[in-house]
Amino acid sequence: MLAIRMQRTGRKKMPHYRVVVQDSRRTPTSGKVVAKLGSYNPHTKELTLDKDLSQTYLNNGAQPSERVVSIFKKEGVVIPSWVKERTVKDRKVRKADKLRANQPAPEQETVAEEVAKDLPEEAPAPADA
Repeated sequence: MLAIRMQRTGRKKMPHYRVVVQDSRRTPTSGKVVAKLGSYNPHTKELTLDKDLSQTYLNNGAQPSERVVSIFKKEGVVIPSWVKERTVKDRKVRKADKLRANQPAPEQETVAEEVAKDLPEEAPAPADA
């Protein structure tokens, strides 16, 4: 079975990807590629893609990865009905009540009021004659 996937190229911390058709039993780094469909640069979001060739491989049964499906959709390639699309899960925060954003706003008191509150009240000095 053929797979349409992304093959990482480029140097360390500067990835560049090729969109390739490959035997699904091989690893993306093996280098054994059936066809190169295009390339993608994630830093500049630049994408070059051969739409006709990609459509041909999709129609003949090549299984695209989830990331490739999203790229094909953006470029207008018709995705067959048998392709599984990525499902977006609802993310839940475990203890949402403890998040700082969900805490009530602290009362706004000036520094002078806080200092005056902390000082003991002054008693009138005894009058010595």
